[in-house]
Amino acid sequence: MKISTKGRYALRLMLDLALHNTGEAVSLKDIAKRQEISDKYLEQIISILNKAGYVRSIRGAQGGYLLKREPEEYTVGMILTLTEGTLAPVSCVEDDAVSCSKEDGCVTYIVWKRISEAINDVVDNITLADLVEWQQEKNKNYII
Repeated sequence: MKISTKGRYALRLMLDLALHNTGEAVSLKDIAKRQEISDKYLEQIISILNKAGYVRSIRGAQGGYLLKREPEEYTVGMILTLTEGTLAPVSCVEDDAVSCSKEDGCVTYIVWKRISEAINDVVDNITLADLVEWQQEKNKNYII
């Protein structure tokens, strides 16, 4: 399983909104500049996040985007699953997988299941607030 640019950029976009969570709308152009991502590509991603109710859009000259909820309420898993779909390494361990006739005797199924559970355990237990905290710690370490 490999996370696509859509998933990685969605996470960076949400992190940027969380880092600049002042109550003022954040423009997509500013995010694109800070994150060095095409604003056209971010428009596609923000549309997905907006439809899912993760962000709120503000129209007008001072418009932009805000998180709809607090950073603590978003997990990395929520964002990646929204943009990537399943994070399962193989289809037989996806949540809505059709039962495989070899599942009972297939020892590789155990491997794929454990990998899937490990991935979900990580991404479902890291919040956007954690990422904000980690970013702020990194920034402290680079002050000259």
